[in-house]
Amino acid sequence: MYMSTAEIRSAFLKFFESKGHQIVESSSLVPHNDPTLLFTNAGMNQFKDCFLGADKRSYTRATTAQRCVRAGGKHNDLENVGFTARHHTFFEMLGNFSFGDYFKHDAIGFAWEFLTEVLCLPKEKLLVTVYETDDEAFDIWNKEIGIPAERIIRIGDKKGGKAYESDNFWAMGDTGPCGPCSEIFYDHGEHIWGGRPGTPEEDGDRFIEIWNNVFMQFNRQSDGTMEPLPKPSVDTGMGIERISAIMQSVHSNYEIDVFQTLIKASADVVGCDDLSSQSLRVIADHIRSCSYLIVDGVMPSNEGRGYVLRRIIRRAVRHGNKLGAQGVFFHKLVGVLAEVMGEAGVELKNQQPLVEKILRIEEENFGRTLERGMNILNDALDALKAEDKSTLDGETVFKLYDTYGFPADLTNDVARERQFDIDEAGFEKAMEAQRKRAREAGNFGTDYNATIKTESESEFCGYSSTKGSSKIAEIFVDGVQSESLSAGDKAIIILDETPFYAESGGQCGDLGVLKTELGLFQVEDTQKLSHAIAHHGVLAEGVLSTGDSVEAIVDDERRLASSLNHTATHLLHAALRQVLGTHVAQKGSLVKPESLRFDFSHLEAVTPIELRSVERLVNQQIRRNNDVVTEVTDIESAKQKGAMALFGEKYDDEVRVLSMGDFSVELCGGIHASRTGDLGLFRITSEGGIAAGIRRIEAVTGDAALDAIEHEKTDFRLKISDMVSKAKQQDKLIQQLKDKIATAESANIMGKVQEIAGTKVLVAALEGADNKNLRTMVDDAKNRVGSGVILIANIANNKVSLIAGVTKDLTGKVKAGELVNLVAQQIGGKGGGRPDMAQAGGTDVEALPEALKSVQGWLEERL
Repeated sequence: MYMSTAEIRSAFLKFFESKGHQIVESSSLVPHNDPTLLFTNAGMNQFKDCFLGADKRSYTRATTAQRCVRAGGKHNDLENVGFTARHHTFFEMLGNFSFGDYFKHDAIGFAWEFLTEVLCLPKEKLLVTVYETDDEAFDIWNKEIGIPAERIIRIGDKKGGKAYESDNFWAMGDTGPCGPCSEIFYDHGEHIWGGRPGTPEEDGDRFIEIWNNVFMQFNRQSDGTMEPLPKPSVDTGMGIERISAIMQSVHSNYEIDVFQTLIKASADVVGCDDLSSQSLRVIADHIRSCSYLIVDGVMPSNEGRGYVLRRIIRRAVRHGNKLGAQGVFFHKLVGVLAEVMGEAGVELKNQQPLVEKILRIEEENFGRTLERGMNILNDALDALKAEDKSTLDGETVFKLYDTYGFPADLTNDVARERQFDIDEAGFEKAMEAQRKRAREAGNFGTDYNATIKTESESEFCGYSSTKGSSKIAEIFVDGVQSESLSAGDKAIIILDETPFYAESGGQCGDLGVLKTELGLFQVEDTQKLSHAIAHHGVLAEGVLSTGDSVEAIVDDERRLASSLNHTATHLLHAALRQVLGTHVAQKGSLVKPESLRFDFSHLEAVTPIELRSVERLVNQQIRRNNDVVTEVTDIESAKQKGAMALFGEKYDDEVRVLSMGDFSVELCGGIHASRTGDLGLFRITSEGGIAAGIRRIEAVTGDAALDAIEHEKTDFRLKISDMVSKAKQQDKLIQQLKDKIATAESANIMGKVQEIAGTKVLVAALEGADNKNLRTMVDDAKNRVGSGVILIANIANNKVSLIAGVTKDLTGKVKAGELVNLVAQQIGGKGGGRPDMAQAGGTDVEALPEALKSVQGWLEERL
C-alpha cells in the first residue's frame, strides 16, 4: 500500500491521538535550556524534563513528528550524507511517549498495531530485538503479540564497552534516565545483502531498523549504579524517511517522494541531467537542514551552531558547483521544500523570504573564496600525486579552513573523490588555537544527578502584589537540604507561595526580603528550580527554619522599573516588525530595572531613519495609554488570537496572552505595566550587530529615558562647542595660510611690473585664486613698488573679480574707481571705491584679455 510521507506523518499522529496521546508540535532544532545538546537530535529532547520529573504536563501521553539534525558534536552524519541510503543531516522522528503512564505492554502493542494494521506491513517481514536480560519484553513479543521466538533476537552490551553503549540499552548520557530497548526491523528480502541484527553482516541493507522502543526504568548515578525510576516511562522513535521508503516500495531514503521532488528541483537549478548523482542527494538533504536551522534562529557564523550551518551550506554549494552550477542556486530550493513538506512546511513558508536571503548571501560570500581555495587544494593534490603520496598534510587542510573557509570535511570530500586521505590529526594540532569552533561546540556534558532536586511546588502570587505571607518549604545550603539557617549563611529558600518573580523570558528575578519574628533573609536573586521558585540570598540576621511563616516583601521600585522595561520589549518587537518586516523575530532579551536589551533577526544594520520610526511608533503607543491586558487561555485559542510566541520559551497548554490594543499580542508570563502610558517615554540608546543576522537594540524608559535625552543634549552641546572652537581655530589658521599664499603670489607677479610714463604699473590676471586675498595682494604690491598703479583680475567660477590700487601720490592723476570701471564695463560688470582702492566684477571672461590691454593707453593719457 503506497503512502506519501505526508500521509504517513498524519496517520501516525492521528493513530496515537486515538490512543489518548496529546499531539505536540515539533520543538525547535535549538534545544531549549539544554547545555548537553548542539541540536535537537531525537523526539524525546523536548520531554527530557518530563522524564527527569522536573516538568509536569497536563498530559501523560504525547506524540510528535520532531524535526532533528545530526551534523555536529557527538551525532555527526555529515560526511556520510549523499553516499549512503539512509544518512541525513535533517530527518523527522515520529514518536510516542509515556510519562509514568503505560509501559512495555502498551508500547509494544501500539507499535505492532500501527505497523501491521494501519500501515498493513506483512507480519512475516518484521523481526524484533530485545535487551539480552529483558525477559519481560521477550515474553510480550512472543506470548502476546505472537512473534516466533526465532524472530526475537536478544542483544547484549558491546564487548568491552559500557551498558549505555549497547544497541539495545539507551541512556541520555553517563548519568540520568536509561533503560533497555526493543527495536523493530523490516526485512527487505534475500535479494538485498545483509544479516540479522547481532550477526557479523548486520551492517548490510537487508534488515533495516524502523522503530525503537526505549523503556526508561532506571536512573544511572555518577558511580554507575542504577536505581529504579519511581515511574517508568516510554520513549519511542521511528524515522519517517525509513518507513516512507518501505511504504513506497523503494530501498533508499533518497527515492521517497520528498527527496525525489527535491532532487529533481536541484537538478533543474544546477543544470544536471543525471538524477542518480550523489551530489544531487547532498544538495537535497542539505537544503532541509539549512532551511529549518534558519527557521529556528540559527544564522551562519564562525562558531558553534552557526558554524555547523555554514559548513552544511558550503558543502551543498560545492557539490552544486561540481555539477556545473552557474551563479547562486541553493536558495532557489526553499520554496520547493516548503511545498513538499506539507503541514511540516508551514513555518518555513512563513519565513521563506528570510531563509532565501540568508542562503543567497552566504552562497555569494562563499563563492568569492571557493575558486581560489579549490585551485590551491587541487594544486596540493596534484603535487601529492606526483610524489606518489596518499595523504594531504594537516597544515594545508588548516590553511584552507582558516583562509578560504573550507571546513575539513569539505576538503575531505574533494580529497576522497580523488582517492586521497587527509591528515586529521595534523589538522587538529593546527586548530589548537581555534578550538572554540564547531567541534568544541559539541562537547556538552552534565551530570543530571548533581543538580538540586526538589519535590516542592511554589505558587506564584506576584502578578497583583509585591507582598505576601507564606511558609518555608525547603532550605538548601551548598546544594544540600538543611533544616535551619544561622546569621551569615548563604542559602536557597523555597516557599510554598511567593510574590517573587523568578527570572524568565529575559526578565531578571526579583530582589527583596523574607522576614520572620526571628530572622531577616536578604533575597539577592530569584530563579526557577523545577516547579519551585528558589530565593537565593543570605540570612542577614537571626535564624530561620523549615516550616517558619515568613512575610515575603519584593523590592517594589525595582520590580516596577523592570515591568516597564518588559512591556517596552513587546512594543519594540511589534514596532520592529512593522518598520523592518515580519521576518523580524525575537532572539533573546534582558530586562533589568535600569534598561532593556532586545535581540532580533535582521540581516542589515537598522538605519537612523528606521530607528527613529521604531522609536516614534513605540512612543505613539505609550501616548495612547492602552490597557495592558492579560488573559489566561489555552494555547490553541491564543494562536487564533494571533498571539506570537517568544524565542526560547516553553509554553504549557494554558498560557498568558498579553495584549496592548491591536498593536501587540504576544504570549508572556512576565510582569508588566498596567497601561502603556506608565512607561512615560521610550528611548533607544544603541543598535548594533552581535552575530550574523542578529541585531541588538538597547533602550530605556521613564526617568531613565529622560536622563538619556538630557545626557545626549549635554553631549551634543559639548560637541557643538568643541566643533565651533575647532572651526574658529581652523579658520584662523586657514586665513594665515591664505595670507601667506597671497603674499607669495604677489611676489610672483611682481615680475610683470612695467613703467608707463615713468610710473610703475602692474596689470596681472590670475586663475583660481581666493578673491578674499586679492586686497592683501594689492597692498603688498603697492608696498613693493613704493609708487605706482596696481590692477589684478582673478577668474574663478566663470566670473571675474577686479581690484585696483593707486598709491596716494598718484591719486590726483589716476583714480582707482575709474580704472577698475574701465575694465569692468568691458566684461559686463561695474564697480567702484576710494581713489586709492576700488573693486569690481564681471561675467564675460573671454573679454578680459582685451579689456586689460586697454589699460595701458588709458594710463598713458593720464600719467
